[in-house]
Amino acid sequence: MLDVVEGFVAELRAAGVPVSLTESLDALAAVGQAHVADRARCREARAATLVKRAEHRPAFDTLFEVWFSLRAPEPEPDSALALAEQADFEGPDEELAALLEKALAGGDPAAVTALARLAVARFAGMAPGRALGPAYHLNRALRRLDADGALARLLGAAQEGEGGPVEGLELRLRADQLRAHRDRLRDAVESEVRRRLVAEQGPAAVARALRRPLPEDVEFMHATGDEMAALRRALQPLARRLAVRLARQRRHHRRGPLDFRSTVRHSLSYGGVPAEPRFRHRRPSKPEIVVVADVSGSVAAFARFTLQFVHAISSQFSRVRSFVFVDGIDEVTHLFEGADDLTEAVQRVNTEADVIWAEGHSDYGHALTVFAERWGPELTPRTSVVVLGDARNNYHASEAGALAEVAGRARHLWWLNPEPRSYWDTGDSIVSEYAVHCDGVHECRNLRQLERFVGRIA
Repeated sequence: MLDVVEGFVAELRAAGVPVSLTESLDALAAVGQAHVADRARCREARAATLVKRAEHRPAFDTLFEVWFSLRAPEPEPDSALALAEQADFEGPDEELAALLEKALAGGDPAAVTALARLAVARFAGMAPGRALGPAYHLNRALRRLDADGALARLLGAAQEGEGGPVEGLELRLRADQLRAHRDRLRDAVESEVRRRLVAEQGPAAVARALRRPLPEDVEFMHATGDEMAALRRALQPLARRLAVRLARQRRHHRRGPLDFRSTVRHSLSYGGVPAEPRFRHRRPSKPEIVVVADVSGSVAAFARFTLQFVHAISSQFSRVRSFVFVDGIDEVTHLFEGADDLTEAVQRVNTEADVIWAEGHSDYGHALTVFAERWGPELTPRTSVVVLGDARNNYHASEAGALAEVAGRARHLWWLNPEPRSYWDTGDSIVSEYAVHCDGVHECRNLRQLERFVGRIA
């Protein structure tokens, strides 16, 4: 058990879930409080000791099922389904469909587990040494099992009913119950596929195959629809945590340098001994942030998330102004001011911002020139400018002098690029031409890097 818990903790760390040494010791201590045979209590006890963020719980649950799959208690069904499984059932599909409908209608957990094992053995195509992923085996078994077809037949039978048609609330309740049984069957099939793979390949190999990036590690430019939704859910909690941390740091750093005169004066009451050193109190000023974001093409998702994130912690800045551009540029600060829903404000940016000047393709040179001429005089030594974009200029003139003018007026000028560093200055990318005028050019491909950067400038 010690080796299993250690491997489980190591896999959590590899997946990006932060686990300290103390927390790993707490997880070991939890073994004595919740025996592995009680899977629900065992999972929750380990989650209580190892998981600190709600967005990390799905990764924990997946890895828990992998590392503890071989220790699941064996079901003890007393049904024809279990007998069919034990006899290596090879009957026709009609008989299997009848068993499936019986399991869905009754919802007996033991029968569902037995049917899942039967379906995996017969349909999943699993064979020793076959290098196929868990998703392939799972989808193959579910497709051949056709639980949705069985569900439709059961719902049709429920509507007709032997004692008359079932309608209204009763029908809805029955439908919800059948769908819950179907979902339980799908989970059982997935668990059985995972159990067999772990038995053959070991938990570490299966965990690597199932590993998915945490929401804060998903790349903005390559996120799927589901990953985008996870990013949106993770954004607000991340912003709240960062705002609290920045406020705490600002409170703790108020003490300034030693005030020698005040220290000597107060030491007179102690006979000249400086028992209570006195310090000058700083007056920390919050920076003013100006965000200039490219919202064209594949970098649009990165720009939207960054704008939403910065405005979510706007209380940590004295002022936040936002500008978006493609080949034209427009200020969109008013769309965020007083907005209760920042997601809605970002959507309004997409529809209301005037960012097309000529052809609608990125032209950093023209956009930066207009920004420097129109809004450059409003920049002050308290202003920090953050440019968001991949610097792919479609072979237009760079007009780097306009960026140099902005840098000369502002306190700081940073550039965030959502592309990997290896892509910089390839093709039509001209990052280096702009980098010489910036205080820093940073790779910012995910929420983790964005949080780190915003925390530093605040």
